[in-house]
Amino acid sequence: MDNGQLEVVGAAIAAIGTITAAVGSTPFWWLSEQAKYNLNLWGNLLQGTGNALEADRQGEISLEKIGNEIQAVGNSIIVAGLLLLEEGETQTRLTISGNLMQALGGAAALGDELKDDSNIGEVYSIVGNIMQIIGNSMQALGDGYDLRAEELEEATGTDNGSDEDNKGEVLNVFGSWIQAGGSVLSFIGQVIEEEEE
Repeated sequence: MDNGQLEVVGAAIAAIGTITAAVGSTPFWWLSEQAKYNLNLWGNLLQGTGNALEADRQGEISLEKIGNEIQAVGNSIIVAGLLLLEEGETQTRLTISGNLMQALGGAAALGDELKDDSNIGEVYSIVGNIMQIIGNSMQALGDGYDLRAEELEEATGTDNGSDEDNKGEVLNVFGSWIQAGGSVLSFIGQVIEEEEE
């Protein structure tokens, strides 16, 4: 398997991971809290693995390679928070940091993609990266709302943050699915680029 094919495999694994995490972030009535936790954990593990594979197979140093490495670090931060910490403020802060790192990595990779939009595969990758940046940013903002609601609840001793909680959950769900859609578009772009080479 050559570098291009491994990059496609990495993009596929990352896309599967984003979809898995998006399902875990969606409040389906038939999913238990443990199932959502497991889907989020495995989704981020797959995303990080896929991004690391993509970075590893890109050869020389480039913004795209650095961007994929930053995204893998962002996923690793989220995984560490899920595995090592109880649910609470510190875990939420790590999730926010991980999502912002992923958005930053997507922006770096986008910078490289914008240099060469000569084929349709690059266009898919550009749109996919933009969607992932938006999705990760929405997730970070949603977790920020959740954190603020928790802080208000602790400060007042009442559940005044229900509106904030709702905003956070909505942003998180939509952000997860936008990121998943972007990841699938990036995968399609990678496949097209590989076929054209």
